[in-house]
Amino acid sequence: MFKNPEELKYAKTHEWLKEEDGVYVVGLTDFAQDALGDVVFVNLPAVDDEVKAGESLGDIESVKAVSDVFSPVTGRVVEVNEEVADNPALVNEDPYAAWLIKVADVTEFEELLDAAAYAEHCEQEG
Repeated sequence: MFKNPEELKYAKTHEWLKEEDGVYVVGLTDFAQDALGDVVFVNLPAVDDEVKAGESLGDIESVKAVSDVFSPVTGRVVEVNEEVADNPALVNEDPYAAWLIKVADVTEFEELLDAAAYAEHCEQEG
């Protein structure tokens, strides 16, 4: 069973979202890191880059594949987690502590799920 913290919102593309004082923190879910396997590289946008809801914000490479990471919001990147860029394995160790980017000036959201709905979505993907 995968961990899906109740306080987070989830995109069907397996990213999580948390609001902190008007800034939105984005990361990969436990389900996503498990499906990817050992993460070896993370390609993230730069500070001040624009991200668009539903579009790729970067990619993540594992021993199995390279996968796009999709933005659950439209806005401006205000911080990038350099620790994860330097040590991508952190995504496997604790995907909810190893956030990827922080976004401000958010104008649009993807359709987001609560923890229970996301768990159901993951079961259907199997």
